[in-house]
Amino acid sequence: MPNPTVQSLLDALDAVAPSALAEDWDNVGLIAGDARDELRGCVLLSIDLTGPLIDEAEACGAGAIVAYHPPIFAPIKRLTAADARQGLLLRALRRGMSVVSPHTSLDAAAGAMSDWLADCVLEPGHTRSADRRALIPKALPAPTAECKLVTFVPAAEADKVRGALASAGAGLIGAYQACSFFAPGTGTFLGGPGTAPALGTPGHLESVPELRLEMVIPRRSIPLAIELLRSFHPYERPAIDVYALEPLPERGTGAGRRLTLDRPVPIGEIAARVRKNLGVSHVQIAPAFDPAKSIARVGVCPGAGASLVDAAAREGCELFLTGEMKHHEVLAANARGVGVMLAGHSNTERGYLPLLAARLRELIPGLDVRHAASDRTLMQTL
Repeated sequence: MPNPTVQSLLDALDAVAPSALAEDWDNVGLIAGDARDELRGCVLLSIDLTGPLIDEAEACGAGAIVAYHPPIFAPIKRLTAADARQGLLLRALRRGMSVVSPHTSLDAAAGAMSDWLADCVLEPGHTRSADRRALIPKALPAPTAECKLVTFVPAAEADKVRGALASAGAGLIGAYQACSFFAPGTGTFLGGPGTAPALGTPGHLESVPELRLEMVIPRRSIPLAIELLRSFHPYERPAIDVYALEPLPERGTGAGRRLTLDRPVPIGEIAARVRKNLGVSHVQIAPAFDPAKSIARVGVCPGAGASLVDAAAREGCELFLTGEMKHHEVLAANARGVGVMLAGHSNTERGYLPLLAARLRELIPGLDVRHAASDRTLMQTL
């Protein structure tokens, strides 16, 4: 069995958190390195790429680092050691380490970071005690169903035309091939001078029974499909329509999560659960709630969640748990009737990394994947 490569790691991460789920503004995937390189040593997981992390990676001979936050975010024109963050990347590259970042794809994926944080709101062992959904549901694109191709064909020729389209890649839905839909109707046409209609005569308005044939198709397959359709269709000029299809959103996939608890829970109890599950000494709450006040709907977002406050308000969330928000962002949330609970940016992310390490070990048997010992909370309470 060949040794795993950096591409093996990218594929495993994509199985956990498809990169297609990342936000448009984000920078996920292979940040630095060569996907063809063999993965030697271990793989270290961390929230950020830091000096202590590089020290640890050098000490253990790591072949790759998975840094949740992308160390290259905004476009850069040069990569030099004069910039401290770029210098860390150069150190990694000199030691043959690749750097990968999953970031918002990991936030959005079902069963990944946002769901882990949502579980921290719930009573341990009772993760099914709340209905949950993404605050902003997102869809994974379906590569075989990017478009729908529609044509109209006499019933006697329908199977032949469908077969031609299927040979070009149309009609693939999951493990099913040659998927199509037929609907009967009546087509009309009036052939002009010089035409040679397969049915009827030029200069006469013809009405013929036809079947409407629909098949999903990848965008890249459309040119060949149209060429084959015209070759196998009996008409001189068959009608052909192509419609772009929107991906189908999934309730449990996307940014943030909304929890509707089976029973209202006092805010003080939710705060205690969050402190315990995140391993933090305190959380901040605004406005100043009565700890005994019970709520039934909670929104969560790992890291900095201000961009999801509007969605949380629309979903009727009474409380919004995230890592950090600016003062005026908290005021704006409160003005919309949403209370805010802050637990520290990386505190709402880091606890998922051991679970991710275990999942990657399952996907790449024999690979040593570790949560870095140097990955610690940046801010300390004195």
